[in-house]
Amino acid sequence: MDKSILNQFRLTVSEQNLGVYGIKVEKEGKSVSHRWRADDSVNIYSGSKTFTSMAVGMCIDDGKLNVTDSVLGFFPEYREIASQGSEQITIRDLLHMASGKLEFWFGVTDEVMAATDWAQLFFQVPVTKKPGTFFFYSNACTYMLGRVVEKISGQNVRDFLIPRLFTPLAILNPQWHTCPNGHSLAATGLFLTTDEFSRLGITLLNGGVYNGTRIVSENYLQNAVSDLIDTNYVELENSSGYAYQMWNCSYPGAYRADGMYGQFTIVIPDKKVVVTITSHEEKNSNDIIRAVFSDIVPQL
Repeated sequence: MDKSILNQFRLTVSEQNLGVYGIKVEKEGKSVSHRWRADDSVNIYSGSKTFTSMAVGMCIDDGKLNVTDSVLGFFPEYREIASQGSEQITIRDLLHMASGKLEFWFGVTDEVMAATDWAQLFFQVPVTKKPGTFFFYSNACTYMLGRVVEKISGQNVRDFLIPRLFTPLAILNPQWHTCPNGHSLAATGLFLTTDEFSRLGITLLNGGVYNGTRIVSENYLQNAVSDLIDTNYVELENSSGYAYQMWNCSYPGAYRADGMYGQFTIVIPDKKVVVTITSHEEKNSNDIIRAVFSDIVPQL
């Protein structure tokens, strides 16, 4: 690929002042990139959620988990305090952000969050929508997926993924923030470089394989990008459905890991391309996605 394919995108970033740190475009083993600042590790925010989804997929591949399993079944210690309807929430509902609990975290003060197990707080939140029927974007759903992985494996999500994902992807000793009790946040707080983040996209594009090593099954990934829940957003790039901790894109067949302020690894299967971007764009981060589809994709 010729680096000139980035020229219009670079112009758009400049004209719209989009706050991009760096971009990497990869196709069939070849890549082009551009940096606006050094490729330091940055918080990929909700891009972390897709890594947690990979951990869930590995547990399913191992035969230790099914998407139909009740989340509460992994936490019998909280059965007595769980709000009515919590027993109906499945792993698939968490993957879909459809727990029926309409809180981004837990709806309590920072003081309570510092002093209480967050799994307990999750189960205490009232269920106000039938689980599995209503999309509500919630960090709590992903956090609980991480806690389920930990219940199964005995390791927090970061440590579980070290030998199975991070090491094969040559991501060494990644930082991933935890809750006060030491459980990986799972929903956010993973710090990666643009180049490291791109390796997740390559793994997704290749059906779960990176550099010849299978990371997660192709079967899980097929479900993870095709089993969609309708999203109740007007904004175009968030209106095409949500799969297993990944967003469908407006461009047909494309999907992405997506973090606040413009952390994206966008998989475009029909072009056999992954576009990865890290940024700090507080106002118009989805304009970055649109610029990828308008300025770069037509040249591929």
